[in-house]
Amino acid sequence: MPRIPTRIRKLDEAELKVLKRRVDVVTAIIIVFIAILISRLWFLQIHRGQDYSKLSENNRVRARDIAAPRGNILDRKGNIVVANRPQFNVVWVREDTPNPDKVIKSLAKILDEDISALLKIVRESADKPRYVPIRLKKDIDWKTLVYIENHKIDLPGVRIEVLPIRDYLFGDLASHLIGYLGEVNPDELKSLQWKGYLGGDQIGKMGVEKLYEDHLHGEKGRKYVEVDALGFEQKQLEAQEPLPGNDVYLTIDHKLQLAAEQAMEGKAGAVIAMEVNTGKILVLASSPPLKLEEFVDGISTTAWKSMLDNPLHPLLNKSIQGQYPPASTYKINTALAALESGAITPKTIFYCSGALKFGNKTYRCWKKSGHGAIDLHRALAESCDVYFYHASQETGIDNIAKYAQSFGLGTKTGINLEHEKPGLIPTSAWKKRKYGESWQDGETLSASIGQGFNLATPLQICQMMAALVNGGILYRPQLVLSVKGLEGESLQSFTPLVDGKILGSPQNIALIREGLVAAVNHPRGTGGAARLKSIKVGGKTGTAQVVGLSQHKDLKEDEIPYKYRDHAWFTAYAPADKPEIAVAVIVEHGGHGGSTAGPIAKKVLKQYFNILSDDADFFPVIETD
Repeated sequence: MPRIPTRIRKLDEAELKVLKRRVDVVTAIIIVFIAILISRLWFLQIHRGQDYSKLSENNRVRARDIAAPRGNILDRKGNIVVANRPQFNVVWVREDTPNPDKVIKSLAKILDEDISALLKIVRESADKPRYVPIRLKKDIDWKTLVYIENHKIDLPGVRIEVLPIRDYLFGDLASHLIGYLGEVNPDELKSLQWKGYLGGDQIGKMGVEKLYEDHLHGEKGRKYVEVDALGFEQKQLEAQEPLPGNDVYLTIDHKLQLAAEQAMEGKAGAVIAMEVNTGKILVLASSPPLKLEEFVDGISTTAWKSMLDNPLHPLLNKSIQGQYPPASTYKINTALAALESGAITPKTIFYCSGALKFGNKTYRCWKKSGHGAIDLHRALAESCDVYFYHASQETGIDNIAKYAQSFGLGTKTGINLEHEKPGLIPTSAWKKRKYGESWQDGETLSASIGQGFNLATPLQICQMMAALVNGGILYRPQLVLSVKGLEGESLQSFTPLVDGKILGSPQNIALIREGLVAAVNHPRGTGGAARLKSIKVGGKTGTAQVVGLSQHKDLKEDEIPYKYRDHAWFTAYAPADKPEIAVAVIVEHGGHGGSTAGPIAKKVLKQYFNILSDDADFFPVIETD
């Protein structure tokens, strides 16, 4: 056999090496391709498997949540104040729409919306699975709803969603007490997801709606429906009905609340009314009210800014967050402290010339001509400042503060509402701690008539009056009577809570009450504007100085700029011989307490006692304090 040349063998070996390299390259390409294929299969089957599984099932069957109606909010007599109404929303499922652009264009015309606004909503939901409905328009009217239903064949993927939303039967009644709802935020969702909350759900953000969210919320239902290729519902396969929330019964009387709010219309301030023997709140009104309807679908930036910029501060719950000098309503406390300390007796007489010179300063009485020789009874009835200047000198600031604190002043009342303010009752130790300065005797004179550092909320003043006339018991203010289930069964009820007892003997308290009755019913009393013919009322006026008004001292009240006018106070109780109700009214920059706040308290009392007649005053009203 002939021999193969050596040169040819060498060439074959070179070719084999090239071939081997080519095989290695091809093998590597195949391995990379297989790796890519495996990773893609993992992504589709594992990472997106759940979505695609749902997508496949959703070609025929859809699961749809059914929102649960929130529980109603009712007044003490069972009258519904807040209920629910159906809201009709337009939602769109992209998966069911062969021609999305056409559908969006049609919807923009039907809904009278700019197409860019609808596309913005769609873009914001781009990361959601295509079978998840996108809410394009909330709360459409009946005409639009009927049109969409009649043309649904031309709107594949579009359907009407029905949700229960809040319905305020008396408008903005008790708005700061009831509160409002808002969309659950991401932080809330983290802690509430286990309770069934989802993004987009409504949750209480303020007031009773927030504080009783667990009771009011209810539990969602779910239904399974069969749909056709365009997403239109063919039949319901299965359903679990939602469980409505529980009903919350408030302590307020909606007619009494309405009377108070109507009396405060156009004014800034607050009205509180309380059962003196239980602490149950009959009225809690802050003016101006919140516009509750603006919160139903999420308040707009414009509406929110309007509330923030409103000089009357509607966002502030003035009944518990407004802190004002208590003015002459505080003389109730000063009188009790002076009597108990022995600084005065019922027969102690001081002379009021219209002012008191103390050190190098003159402390004036509201009555420039003075009250002359005056005792405690007249001093309370006619609100003589000079009398209390004298009485406070012997009593001392710390003694005055001790009795004020027993009335609950200077601390939160404990009412079940957020952001309550404590007010302020100054002491010598407080000033040293706060300012590093000693207390001056002249400051006691200002404090004795509720000026100086003193601050109180309207609720605190009402609680003070209730404790004075109920035998000295300091009840915690209560807003909710009970929570009831679907069948009317009681799930939770609330009994009166006692937080303390005021200092002071029954005899001295009785003396003060006599002075308060005279303040309303005596011809020279400062509270005559609250007088009733058929029911004897006791009360105390107050006029809280906002700033030093020496530059305005010769001007008439309506000539003084609004923001510099005094705040008007009035607190009352009735009937005088067997008290049932206490009332406190503050009108910001309202001027004199007797002439401005007194008539508002009178309207509340007339409603409470169902006095329908005019019941005109039979003494002229003294418009000063």
